[in-house]
Amino acid sequence: MKAPIYHLSGTVVIDDDHEVNDAWVVDGHVTFSRPASGAAHTLTGFFFPGLVDVHCHVGLAAQGPVDRATARAQALADRDSGVLLIRDAGSPSDTSWVGEAEDLPRLVRCGHHLARPKRYLRNYGEELADPKTLTDRLVANLDDSDGWNKIVADWIDRGVGDLTPLWTPEQLRDGLAAVHARGGRVTAHTFAREAVGPLLDAGIDCIEHGTGMTGDDMARASAAHIPVTPTLLQIAQFESIAAAGQEKFPRFASRMRALYERRYEQVRAFHEAGMQILVGTDAGGTIEHGRIADECAELVHAGIPAKDVVAFASWRARDYLGVDGLSEGASADIVGYAHDPRRDISVLQTPDAIVLRGRRVG
Repeated sequence: MKAPIYHLSGTVVIDDDHEVNDAWVVDGHVTFSRPASGAAHTLTGFFFPGLVDVHCHVGLAAQGPVDRATARAQALADRDSGVLLIRDAGSPSDTSWVGEAEDLPRLVRCGHHLARPKRYLRNYGEELADPKTLTDRLVANLDDSDGWNKIVADWIDRGVGDLTPLWTPEQLRDGLAAVHARGGRVTAHTFAREAVGPLLDAGIDCIEHGTGMTGDDMARASAAHIPVTPTLLQIAQFESIAAAGQEKFPRFASRMRALYERRYEQVRAFHEAGMQILVGTDAGGTIEHGRIADECAELVHAGIPAKDVVAFASWRARDYLGVDGLSEGASADIVGYAHDPRRDISVLQTPDAIVLRGRRVG
């Protein structure tokens, strides 16, 4: 069946500096030229490049990997929230099929999280008994991903009773150099201050969470154009994590509670330091899919203007991942709203039109 023609009428936002009043979707692609023939379905409102969740775990639930039907339901929940592009920031499931499904969001996979035995959540990551094999696994993981890797840079060490790094600075440098030599990129889970410096020294490409970053770390990351994904929905759980660990691991609990209490201050500091901020829900595990609007609202609550948050969640993230937004001839992956979410972030809760690969799906 031939794809319908859509006329987008109202405000079509391309990027920070460009917007137009009209655009069309023809044969599944964006055009700014009125088609010569063919009846168009008119959609009115405010239109943006499809939203991006850069820290999302399709194929993962609280106890570990899930079956295909469950993974599909997760991806559909994300799609229906307006997320049309996902960077799957680590999954124990094979999700290569998701990006091939015409009705599911596009997927950029990081492959399996790389961690150490008993140094991450059970059934989530690939646990390397010998940390010296990190380089080999990072390189091999590129064959099971879309050019990205995800490493767990710090986690609780039960013998110490607090967060500590999983890898030596040398292991990080060697591993990242090998990935970069093959054109790949690496992002890192990090809560602790101690893990950040070695990651920056090694040339990490992206920071997930970043709760332990200092002002100096932020300045270094900003200068090197290394973005951060704050995952405020995840950080909101730190108080309960601290309470659960208080009796056995009081140092760990104290640290997690302190990170929780300053979470909004930390996000404002990211922004003030000029760091690029990416929007990720950390869905999968203990957080439900489809909550991009909630994560965006948290960023606004932290003090970041709504217009910037919408940009972070749309065209800026697409540009970072190398995926087209609203440009002539690009795949029509578009989300529309009755009102402008750049003025009121709560508008993101109710997409009015979702067009994926040129077909309306919502």
